[in-house]
Amino acid sequence: MEGLPILLFGGFFVLIVVLGILGHFQEKKRRETLRKFAEARQWYFESDKVRGFDAKYLRFDFLDRGRNRYAHNIVAGTHEGYEIEAFDYHYETRSRGSDGKRKTRHHRFSVAVIGSPFPLRDMTIRPEGVFDKLSAAFGWDDIDFESAEFSRKFHVKAQDRRWAYDVLNQRAMAFLLESPQYEIHFAGPHLALRSRSRFEPWEFAKTVEMGTTLLDGIPGFAKESI
Repeated sequence: MEGLPILLFGGFFVLIVVLGILGHFQEKKRRETLRKFAEARQWYFESDKVRGFDAKYLRFDFLDRGRNRYAHNIVAGTHEGYEIEAFDYHYETRSRGSDGKRKTRHHRFSVAVIGSPFPLRDMTIRPEGVFDKLSAAFGWDDIDFESAEFSRKFHVKAQDRRWAYDVLNQRAMAFLLESPQYEIHFAGPHLALRSRSRFEPWEFAKTVEMGTTLLDGIPGFAKESI
C-alpha cells in the first residue's frame, strides 16, 4: 500500500504525457487539413500566430478582450467576389482563486470575416440564452420578429430596428433557422461569424458560405438606405 501513491502519481503523469502527444498530433492534422483546404481554393494560409487583429477589425469588440491576443490558422482569399478571412483566435484572462493563487483562463474560438461591398449598420444576431430570457422578463428585451420560432431561438440587437427588419426578412430568417448557430455581427464594412469554440475544418467553408448568402440576400433598398 505504501507504493500506491507513487503508482497513482506515475499513472497520472503518463496520462498527461499521452494526452499531450495526442493533442499535438490532432493539432498537426487540423493544420494540414486547413492548408489543403486553402490550397484547393487558391487561398492564403498562415498557421503561425499573428497579432493585431483587434486593431484590424476595430468594430468587433470580441477581438479586443483580455491579453495575449492573436490569430492563427488564418485562411484568406476571395469567394464569389467577396474578400474573406477566417481564423482561430485566442486571448487570456486572469483571476485569483479562493486560495489566492492567480489563474489564467485561455479563450479559444474561430471567426470568419466577409468584406461587404456596401456599408452595414451595427447589428448582432446570436443564439438566445438563459440570461436573455431572464432579461426579457425584466423588460430588457431584444427585437421581436414575425416568426415566433426565430424570436425564440435568436437574440437580435440593432441600432436601427427598421434596417434589422429589412435584412432579416422571411427568407433570411428561414435560412438562419436551418443553418448552424453562430454569433453574427454586422458592422461597417464587414460581416463576422463567430463560434463559441474553434471551427471544425469543414466549418471554415460553411461560415464563409453563410456570410456571403446573408449579404447576397440583403434587399437593394436596405443597401441604399444607409
